[in-house]
Amino acid sequence: MSKVNLELAKQLIDGAEKESQKIGVNMVITVLDEGGNLIATHRMDDAWLASIDIAQNKAWTSVALKMSTSSLAEATVPKAELYGLNTTNNGRIVVFGGGIPLIQDGKVVGAVGVSGSSVDHDCQVAQAAVDVFESTNVGAGQ
Repeated sequence: MSKVNLELAKQLIDGAEKESQKIGVNMVITVLDEGGNLIATHRMDDAWLASIDIAQNKAWTSVALKMSTSSLAEATVPKAELYGLNTTNNGRIVVFGGGIPLIQDGKVVGAVGVSGSSVDHDCQVAQAAVDVFESTNVGAGQ
């Protein structure tokens, strides 16, 4: 199993940034390793400052829970099974889309988190990074 390193993170960020440019929104893109450690954060010119923490927390949530943050949306509304989940882990859990785990050979090896627009756009740009990951030899064998 290969590790997510800076070289790979740059490729993922490049793919995500190109997608962000297509939709005309400046975003923050973060890549973490399997332990939730920061590999790289990229803030496009004029992207929201708040998106720095949000993108990192989306990626961290995806690593910590081994799932996309969009999977948490319905389960965390009032009266749902996981309501209040976002108040745990010192508020690091993000319960809306934009964080996606990077999976290799069935194991989470890292994650990407994107913030700076609507949830749909954040998911679209994060998926572009995942698509780059899956097209590399590192992401093969999922």
